[in-house]
Amino acid sequence: MSIRCCAPLTACAAVSLLTTCAIIYVLLEETIAFFREVSFSDFFLETRWRPQGGTPSFGIWELVAGTANVVIWSLVMAVPVGLASAIYLSEYAHPRARSILKPVLEALAGVPTVVFAYFALNFITTGVLRPVLGNDVPIFNALAASIMLAVMILPTIASISEDAMTSVPRDLREAAYGLGATKLEVAVRVVLPAALSGVIASILLAIARVVGETMIVAVAAGSSPNLTLWPLSTIQTMTGFMLQIGLGDAARGTIDYQALFAVGTMLFAITFLFNIGATWFVGRFREEYD
Repeated sequence: MSIRCCAPLTACAAVSLLTTCAIIYVLLEETIAFFREVSFSDFFLETRWRPQGGTPSFGIWELVAGTANVVIWSLVMAVPVGLASAIYLSEYAHPRARSILKPVLEALAGVPTVVFAYFALNFITTGVLRPVLGNDVPIFNALAASIMLAVMILPTIASISEDAMTSVPRDLREAAYGLGATKLEVAVRVVLPAALSGVIASILLAIARVVGETMIVAVAAGSSPNLTLWPLSTIQTMTGFMLQIGLGDAARGTIDYQALFAVGTMLFAITFLFNIGATWFVGRFREEYD
């Protein structure tokens, strides 16, 4: 590669590294100040998150449970549909149909998340969940948010998985057909295992996106921390709390303001671990073909 081509890449890498270091510095500066006021045991061992009013409590696990709640239920809905879409586009769809359906599917990724958020609040909850499950369904609930999160991450899972399946050599398919396998058996027992690293990477990236999503969970899921995985409960996620404090009147230097950065550091660490997991898994289980 020429020096002229390497220079922009080096500059982009340097900017990315400096930006990441600056983010980590700002997070850690306020997080350290937070832990001067709140002990690690209160943060990691307590189960009640009430930073404002009365006697403050800073047990992070209610926010973590809220985040896990929407992650689990969104994946339950998005992964089967995403993999089915990927298998159809890779193994069944006519090239002309694929050229139309895949861009349409990927167009979902361009919808602003605030649109998903208010659609979940004004249609999913009031127009779908309450007529089906009863009026006792809270207006703010994890299930409505999870449905919209599933729609949001569907293009990520379907598109990346389809790319991984398409890259599987045709020879493997022909060998399976020669042994008498049906198209479905080839797709499920040959193509899907061969593309497993790409499929898992797509799911991990989808998880990272759900963990970092703000508007959908803040608008549709509510702002009441709750240590539960029940989908019809009102919850608050880590990003939802950060938005709540960020839009509030927490003054710089207060414990509420510092809690914002402590939760942000926790969120950064979780997302970072997911990205490392995706990179490791892809490298560990990647199938290379000549």
